[in-house]
This record gives sequence, C-alpha cells and structure tokens, in this order.
Amino acid sequence: MTVCVLHAAAEMFPLLKTGGLADVVGALPPAQSQLGTHARVVLPGFPAVLDGLKSLETVTDLGPAFGLGNITLERGVLEPHGVVVYVVRADAFYDRPGNPYLDATHRPYADNDRRFALLGWSAARIATGADPRWKPHIVHAHDWHAGLAPAYLRAFSRSSAPRVASVMTVHNLAYQGTFPASEFGALQLPGDFFAVEGVEFYGHVSFLKAGLYYADRITTVSPTYAREIQTAAQGAGLHGLLQTRTHDITGILNGVDYSIWSPSIDDAIAAKYTVAKPSAKSKCKAALQERMGLAQDDGALLFGVVSRLTEQKGLDLLLSAVPDIVQRGGQLAVLGTGDPALETGMKNAAAAHPGAVAVELGFDETLSHSIIAGSDVVMVPSRFEPCGLTQLYALAYGSPPLVHRVGGLADTVVDSSLENLADDIATGFVFDTFDRAGIVASIRRAFALKARRAEWKAVVKRGMSQNFGWEAAALSYAEVYQTLLR
Repeated sequence: MTVCVLHAAAEMFPLLKTGGLADVVGALPPAQSQLGTHARVVLPGFPAVLDGLKSLETVTDLGPAFGLGNITLERGVLEPHGVVVYVVRADAFYDRPGNPYLDATHRPYADNDRRFALLGWSAARIATGADPRWKPHIVHAHDWHAGLAPAYLRAFSRSSAPRVASVMTVHNLAYQGTFPASEFGALQLPGDFFAVEGVEFYGHVSFLKAGLYYADRITTVSPTYAREIQTAAQGAGLHGLLQTRTHDITGILNGVDYSIWSPSIDDAIAAKYTVAKPSAKSKCKAALQERMGLAQDDGALLFGVVSRLTEQKGLDLLLSAVPDIVQRGGQLAVLGTGDPALETGMKNAAAAHPGAVAVELGFDETLSHSIIAGSDVVMVPSRFEPCGLTQLYALAYGSPPLVHRVGGLADTVVDSSLENLADDIATGFVFDTFDRAGIVASIRRAFALKARRAEWKAVVKRGMSQNFGWEAAALSYAEVYQTLLR
C-alpha cells in the first residue's frame, strides 16, 4: 500500500524561507516520494507561496472560520520535483508584505493564533475529505505553526469523521506558539481541550503543547535532541509531558539536499570543486575575502558564520573569542540578523578589526553559499541545537565545522582530537563546555591543525565524503508511519 502523508508547515524552500524549517519541508517530501511515499504539503497562502507555484487551481471552499467569511483551498505544483502543494487562501490573514510572522515593528502579528490555527484546521479538513481526489493516511505537522493539526483531528474524530493518524515534528522546542487563554474561544476546539491534559500551558494556550499531546507519534530532528528535550535543562517546561511520551518519541537526523548544497554544482560560488579536486576552493576564499572587505591573505585562517544572531546560536560566546581569532592572524566573516545587541556587537567587532572581521547584517542566500565555500572553518557554537544544517553544509564544502557538543551537532561532527585523528574519524572541532575557555580551546585546535597540512587535508576530505542525504531520514519517517498504520 502506498502511504499518503500530508505535511503541514508555515514555510517551504524555495517558496518561503526564514530558517532551517523551510529547507526540511522543501527536501523531505521529494525524498519520500522517491521511496514510494505519496507526500504533499499544505502551506498558508503567503504572497511568496502563491507566486512560486505552478497551475494553481481551486479545490474547494472551506467556508467561514476564525472570523473570516471566505476561505478557499487551492492546489498547485512546486517544480522541479513536482510536489503537490495545497494553499490555504485567506488573504485577510496571509496577504501581508515582509516577514510571515512579524509586523513592520518586528513584533508578532496580534492575530497569529488565528492565522496558524487556520493552518492546522485546514490540514485536518484535507485529512477528512476536503479534497475529493486525495486523502492522506497521516498528517505530519511541523513546529508550533501546525501544532493544532493533531488537536483538530482528535476533535473531528468525535463526530463522524474518520480517525486520521498524526505525527508532530519538533524542529525547535524553544518556539512554542503560546497565546493568552482568552484567545482559546476563537480556536474552534472543544471546551474540554483547554486543560492540563490538552492545550493549556501555565495558564496559556500552547500550540506546540497541543501537537505534543494529541499527536500519535513525536519526532525530533536528531537523536541527541530527542533525549535532551526530555530533561529539565532543555525541555523548555515541556519535559514532563515528553517524559510521559518517551516511547512515542523518535529522533531522526535532518538531511542535506545535495542538489542545492554541493560545491561540484553550486552556481552561487566563485569556483566549483570536488573532494577529488579541491584546489579551486582557494578561489572561493579569495572571492569571499574580496566580497567582505577582508585582507587578501590565503594563509589567514578564515572562520565563517551564517546564522541568526541570537543567544541560542552562541553568538555572544563567539564575540568573546573574536580577539583570540584576530591575535592568531585569523579572519571572521559573519552573515546574519537578529538580536539588536548582537548585531551591534558584531558591527563593533568589525570596526575594531578592519580587514580581519567583516559583518553583513541581513540574509542573502547567495552570500551564505559563498561563506560556506570560502571559509576554512564554519562556526556553529550553539547553546542548544535541535539538528543544525549549517554544519552539514560545511562538511560537504570542505570547511570543517567548529561546534558545541549538543543536539544534532554532537551527532554529526567528530572532534579533531589526537585520538580521533589517529583513528581517521575526525571531521571538525568540538567543544564540550559552553564557555569562553571551551570555544577558545577549539579555535586553537583549528589553528594547530591548519599548520599540519597533511592532517588538515585528511579532515577536509573525510568531511566532504560524509553522506547526510535525505534518503536515510525518509526511510526512518517511513518506519514511523508504518507503526501508526499497523
């Protein structure tokens, strides 16, 4: 039997991207389809989503809901993989310029609860027959934006609707979608769902908790993170619930879409190169130094950062280590946007070290590829990291990652310790304690290894030879689905 699955999410690359969630939702459905799972996606009707789909057609009128009088379900195709994408057309909610979650003052839209309740509700409607031509066996909800989908499925099953299984994937437990209890009435859920055993969370409504409570199975985006979120330290207040569901939780490592992230075919970088012929990587480094205004010095160890500038990503810790990089003759190239204090700190570091530190605030997909390819070392010093994709891109591009041993970073990068170098398993630099001494020690190991040319080349080659493609993840999700259908 072909398993039909509907992914519900707020964003999907290349239609709309604010973070790694979009990369996952863009890559997983095509990988699943290649293995025989019939995967479709439902997204809010944001302008960028509507603009990027081919052959949009109306499926059905979903009727009035959440204070709106006209909601339609449309269906289009995302090329080149031919993934069918449903779009929830509610222009009063979604036809807004800029960030899909924040207004012009960078504050969450006041109606985000209803905007994303509509996404979960629409996924449940599709699952229970809104499209007469296709119906999923499983609804797969991603992060808090789609967290109410399992709750609506449970609510619908109380009437004559068939019971449809659901999976909730946690990409980042820190973002929970919490709203005032006074908004519960607008969500069109049964009254008894507002309870500790339901959507209530410390007197508020939590979309993520709803998904974790009502979904049949829970997945996270790496095995280590699956264990970490069941602890008080990283459970973000939800560890108690997650501990009760420990047998329903599976950690599945995210993958890399090598049709986009591969230096052998990447048109966004200055020169293409391969693991067998890596010499052109030096051209990427020179181009990056020129682009960012860094000193043209091939011998300088160039550290790159592509990240949201937040404390979660450990950028405050990185700032404390900038003098250590510069004093050793290194360089730092940063691309990102986020907390104003960290943006200011990065700009100040660049002003204090012209030619050695360069910062570009914002997000630029082409520049992100240039930094991954042109850096000698890519830094991902996160306080916590559910999976992380940047370190996987860095491995593929021969830019050994420097990471904190946490979450998916711990699952994917092997430290260049003397023992690991001797055993031919090292792929990067890992620090255990999240403090200045920890990150500086790993920076020093990077400088030391770069000076040992043969060993450096071996680590680079080993990293480039790793395979974190989506096939393994797609197979693991298929196993989760099969357990539900059984």
